[in-house]
Amino acid sequence: MTLDTLIKAIDNVWVLIAAFLVFIMQAGFAMVETGLTRAKNAGNIVMKNLMDFCIGSLIYWAVGFAIMFGKDIGGFLGSSGFFMLDSFEHLELNIPLESFLIFQTVFAATSATIVSGAMAERTKFIAYCIYSAIISLIIYPVVGHWAWGGGWLSKLGFIDFAGSTVVHSVGGWTAMIGAWMVGPRLGKYSKDGKVNAIPGHSITLAALGTFLLWFGWFGFNPGSTLSGTTQAIGHIAVTTNLAAAAGATSSMIYTWLKYKKPDVSMTLNGALAGLVAITAGAAAVNPASAVIIGTAAGILVVISVEFFEKKAKIDDPVGAISVHAVCGSFGTIMVGLFATDGGLFFGGGISLLLIQLLGVLTTFVWTVATSFILFSALKATVGLRASSDEEIKGLDLEEHGSVAYGDFVIKSFMEEQVSVN
Repeated sequence: MTLDTLIKAIDNVWVLIAAFLVFIMQAGFAMVETGLTRAKNAGNIVMKNLMDFCIGSLIYWAVGFAIMFGKDIGGFLGSSGFFMLDSFEHLELNIPLESFLIFQTVFAATSATIVSGAMAERTKFIAYCIYSAIISLIIYPVVGHWAWGGGWLSKLGFIDFAGSTVVHSVGGWTAMIGAWMVGPRLGKYSKDGKVNAIPGHSITLAALGTFLLWFGWFGFNPGSTLSGTTQAIGHIAVTTNLAAAAGATSSMIYTWLKYKKPDVSMTLNGALAGLVAITAGAAAVNPASAVIIGTAAGILVVISVEFFEKKAKIDDPVGAISVHAVCGSFGTIMVGLFATDGGLFFGGGISLLLIQLLGVLTTFVWTVATSFILFSALKATVGLRASSDEEIKGLDLEEHGSVAYGDFVIKSFMEEQVSVN
């Protein structure tokens, strides 16, 4: 075996291990969402997080990957390799194409599944399945091509190492439009506009999901090197971990000062906010900067959750918009300030910052526009929202003919009936 062959083998194994770690994040998303919502919808949430991966895998293999990484058309999208009927030699990969495909597939699935939490407990399952197909088909791959597939953003020098904008803000902005168009859950807002808390049924599951996501992120960010032989993977793992730890710590302190008690769910979201924010610059910033970015994201996510819930009146049960869209965009912009090569605070001038801002803005416009068209079409055809009766009884029973927790769900339904009467 030659040295070159050995290096390629190590790179291949590393990318596959990283892909498997990112796949575990599907379970993390499912557990966070299940824990922060009510027990009567747990089965529905598990089904959504399962099927968006399954549907997305098929669609991304057939079309999405080609749009994202096919031969470039005008910097906007790829045009070759549908159904993987191409060698994709222009990518100049050092790993097998199939390994690159599975790695990119789990990234596409991450973007798609973000929406599930924001629209939880009142969205029709059929509408969600169709949405999952469309985001994997066109919405996500187009942005991916801009930044990673040789498109116009990459040519400008846009830095989004592992997808704060490409993956997370695309999912987050789509979640915002979906949650706005489907409307709030019954009882979330009083007639006078007062916000009513709808507690989740298991903070333990939410914590488990957070730890699974944190664990998976060590594949998400270091794996994006596509190489197991680069010294950078250690640095990326450190910046990733520090940002998460700083985000959780700052969220805990901020909520402790604001609410007089450290809020558990907000602290969990603080860790996720730090992870999302550092994803763009994990390879480009130093550890101290990662702590600063994570700390700011941990506070920003709390402020953002309150804004969307109280001011914008968008019901997001898990804080997906704030964690992924807001903190993803924030983290991408911070690269323009803190990148050791080209960042404003490191003597690089304002050029990179402006490019980062442009990438965030154009991704926002594309995602919001396409998501609005998509959800409007769903609303006019199959319907977007479950009926009030279905929502009260729970989507597990009404959409799937089963329940996740048996008697506990029945108790929850009886309590709601009493409160309604």
